Amino acid sequence: MGEPAVELGEKELEKIGTYVKRHLPEWMGELRREHELELVERIVRVEEEVKSSREVMEARFAAVYERFTAVDKRFEMLQENSDRQFKNMDQRFEMLQENSDRQFKSMDQRFETLQESNNKRFSSIDQRFEDMNRRFSQVQWMMGIGFTLLAALLGIFNFF
Repeated sequence: MGEPAVELGEKELEKIGTYVKRHLPEWMGELRREHELELVERIVRVEEEVKSSREVMEARFAAVYERFTAVDKRFEMLQENSDRQFKNMDQRFEMLQENSDRQFKSMDQRFETLQESNNKRFSSIDQRFEDMNRRFSQVQWMMGIGFTLLAALLGIFNFF
């Protein structure tokens, strides 16, 4: 550095030292107060930030709650819709079942009438076959008797 502008002696330095010693706590207090004020200001700012953050979070939580409520309502509506559709499907299936039952009953009745008519036809055909069988038996007997007579007559005629 350069040379000092003023040379101080021992007495002046002691005066300066005592002056600094006397006023140092006061100066330090002012510095401490300034520092405390800065800290208080910072704390206030942090509190305000926390408060505004809390307000923002509460607003977001409220919005999320509203969304969840809307989603719950939507799910309830979907559940009611699907319940209604399943009830409608159940009714349709019941109607189809009733219709099928009716159709099966009518088909059963038709089959029964067909079976009765077929039984009558088969019994008449059986009767015809029995009649034909009887006729064939008669024709067989007649032929047998005829051949026997013919053989007897031939035997008699050959004998004479």
